Amino acid sequence: MIYEIANLRISIKNRCKYTEIFCEKYLSNDQAAPFDLEVSVTDEEFYEEKKISEGYSDGYIENICLYRAICRCLPKLNRMLLHAAVLEYEGNAYAFLGRSGTGKSTHTGLWLKHLNGSKIVNGDKPILEYKESGFVAYGTPWMGKEGLGYNGSAPLKGLCFLEQAKENSVLKLTPAQAASRIFVQILMPEDEANAALTLELTDKLVTEIPCYLLKCNVSEEAVQKSFEALTGKTYKK
Repeated sequence: MIYEIANLRISIKNRCKYTEIFCEKYLSNDQAAPFDLEVSVTDEEFYEEKKISEGYSDGYIENICLYRAICRCLPKLNRMLLHAAVLEYEGNAYAFLGRSGTGKSTHTGLWLKHLNGSKIVNGDKPILEYKESGFVAYGTPWMGKEGLGYNGSAPLKGLCFLEQAKENSVLKLTPAQAASRIFVQILMPEDEANAALTLELTDKLVTEIPCYLLKCNVSEEAVQKSFEALTGKTYKK
């Protein structure tokens, strides 16, 4: 079946029904036109993943492998996976990044609570595309355990790295400082060509998109700090 994900037509050759249900909101209405990318999972890849995903269904395991296969091919199409929660507010996207447990879901939840009109594009694994006009963030079916997101896109205007702290503070990062933090949030392909392209895209990302470090607690003040840094607007309670 052909799906439309991140402004690409992707032919997914799955064996289990799980992926068809999982990706149904992204199914293309045109199954006859050419596709940009075709992916499948080899037996070797499937059983390697199964070894480390004990207790999960075959469909779930195949689905993980399929998305990994898609993401490995993205750099040659000017796209990359970013492990982040992406919010849209007033037509622009903002990405919140951090290691597992740093509070991405909590902080984006505070934006949803305190900022009317904000919504989650993707809660865990969005795809970024680089265009002449800048980066665009896309929703994907792979949204993390909370399942938050939608089939849409918005221009990316800021990156916000999160750290838990008792007091709230925000610091603008240099490209070098942002680069040192972002590499744990991307998928680096094994093949040399796509790995090189991923590095180029990552360099453009931290150079062209403003990056911030937010040290925060769970409060409305934390929202104010990140909102004003990322949007350049005054936060109004």
